[in-house]
Amino acid sequence: MLFMANFGTWLHTRRKGRLIGKDADGRCYYESTGPARLGGGVERAERWVIYHKGEDPSAVPAEWWGWLHHTLEAPIPDAERKPWQLPHQPNLTGGPGAYRPQGSLYATGKHPPATGDYEAWTPGDTPKA
Repeated sequence: MLFMANFGTWLHTRRKGRLIGKDADGRCYYESTGPARLGGGVERAERWVIYHKGEDPSAVPAEWWGWLHHTLEAPIPDAERKPWQLPHQPNLTGGPGAYRPQGSLYATGKHPPATGDYEAWTPGDTPKA
């Protein structure tokens, strides 16, 4: 049995899901075997993904994102990837791989020295022309 978020997800997937495919990292994508009533009275198949433990939704690669959100009828095949398209990277915000710009307290662990190019304003000061 592959990892499921919980027993309820496993049972729902087992009873109502049909495996559509897997992405390069092994996440499984499912579609319901019958239509479900969605918002606005629309009936269409439910689609879902089984994430690896500890992943967040940003882990879904672009090839599957459009299918998962009903904007594409099928996931984009690997053969249609363009040479300029980079491999998928999950959202790194908040983790050790997050972007740390130069001068950021997070980048170095200490404040950069003042450069003297800033003059503090205090109420009552008149602007310089």
